Amino acid sequence: MRISRLKAFLIYGFSILAVCLAAVNFVPEKTSRFIDKLPRVILGLDLKGGSYLLLEVDSATVRKDKIEGLRDDVRAKLREAKLPTAGMQISGDKLLIKTRVPEDLPKMRDALQSFAVTTTNPLVGNVQKEVDLQTIGSDTIALIVTQQGMNAKLSKAVEQSIAIVERRVNELGTVEPTIQRQGTDRILLQVPGLQDPKRLRDLLGQTAKLSFRLVDETISQDVIASGKLSSDLEVLQNVDGSRGSAIAVHKSTLVSGEDLVDAQATFESRTNEPVVSFRFNTTGARKFGAATEQNVGKPFAIVLDNKIISAPVIREPIRGGSGQISGNFTTQSANDLAILLRAGALPAPLNVLEERTVGPAVGADSIAAGKLASIVGIALVAVFMVLTYGIFGVIALIALVGNIGLLIAGLSIFGATLTLPGIAGIVLTMGMAVDSNVLIYERIREEFKSGRTVIASLESGFERALGTIVDSNLTTLIAGLVLFLVGSGPVKGFAVTISLGIITTLFTAFTLTKLICANWYSITRPKTLKL
Repeated sequence: MRISRLKAFLIYGFSILAVCLAAVNFVPEKTSRFIDKLPRVILGLDLKGGSYLLLEVDSATVRKDKIEGLRDDVRAKLREAKLPTAGMQISGDKLLIKTRVPEDLPKMRDALQSFAVTTTNPLVGNVQKEVDLQTIGSDTIALIVTQQGMNAKLSKAVEQSIAIVERRVNELGTVEPTIQRQGTDRILLQVPGLQDPKRLRDLLGQTAKLSFRLVDETISQDVIASGKLSSDLEVLQNVDGSRGSAIAVHKSTLVSGEDLVDAQATFESRTNEPVVSFRFNTTGARKFGAATEQNVGKPFAIVLDNKIISAPVIREPIRGGSGQISGNFTTQSANDLAILLRAGALPAPLNVLEERTVGPAVGADSIAAGKLASIVGIALVAVFMVLTYGIFGVIALIALVGNIGLLIAGLSIFGATLTLPGIAGIVLTMGMAVDSNVLIYERIREEFKSGRTVIASLESGFERALGTIVDSNLTTLIAGLVLFLVGSGPVKGFAVTISLGIITTLFTAFTLTKLICANWYSITRPKTLKL
């Protein structure tokens, strides 16, 4: 029971600091600049209210992009090998390549063999082949995208979508969103504090694939209506409406949105209308400068998700790598477009499967219920401990306050999201913390009844209870870690709270409680224990 002054100072100081950090969460925001800079617990959707979306990555688009990308790569490979083809055809998950010279079939097969490479997954050790190569007849080769290849492409698309969704939502200026993968192609999104799910849905409903293409002014509206266009042209809807509802544009892209490095919503200096200013990287600036220099006086279309949002005329070469997108923008729509362009394009559209809005009133009721449960729990525990263990019950309550302070401070520092199951975890931690003190006190009582002195009983009680408390809490900690690894949403929030609560319980039981007992003994020097 001898604890050095330095150790005692550190234990008391650490515990008081934790309680102060935890108390910040109960101080209203914008109280002072200093307090607002301190970390706080992030309230989850069920406590603060907000928007909930369950999204699904469009697997059909991923499948289409996979096979079309394979076609483009094959075309480039055969062009490099100087092997002419009589045509390529996509049939489901197959790419059929017909050679113009049947004698070149073996050479073509050798050239395309690199697309059918077999790989071994180091995690599970199984052999994977994303593309299978087959010969059909005497003049055709088929490249077949396997189910493993499609699954790998879809998995990558989901990972990219999660990163882009997070960037887009963070640009809204809300608190940290909760974004989790569910199954093979679904994404769960929770944004606490956002009460406008329509804006969120619109923001995520666009893939934001931006391109700059030339407009063919020689095509009349009658020809556009007939649909009789050359293979290098396509008709796109004109959202701007300045050149009609539909415009014929070239399929080839002058510059793509992949070369953008920044986009900001600003106001045009002359008309004071909202516009979107953009800036390219070095490669994009060079492409954009060359394209505008070669096409001065011609209109070009700014295409977003296969819709023309603006079709200005190139007045002069733009060599600075920056420009503006003007149109019928409002301030919010210009800002949303800038967010989309900054965050980057989604690899595939996201379909909304489920949408919910939790009002702040519901969250306030949940917080009130959680506070009531905590207060009632502490009150009942306090009555039981004081009636059963007297002064040691008071010591247990002081340690309990330090324990909860450490727990809430830890949640604040780590930026954890507190949900209603998390509050349940805090209440459960109270019971676990008191249970540890009960084990210690019962050991002390047994030692004192066996004839030991007060100080010997105290020392032996803490020492003998250590193993039991560590074993019981360790098994609970393992269960909490499993819940965290395999669970999602509220289950994971509960796991974080209960796991952190176990760590703080072990700390307070064998440092703070022991220190207070040691100080009580050194001050009172009792001859007997009333346990």
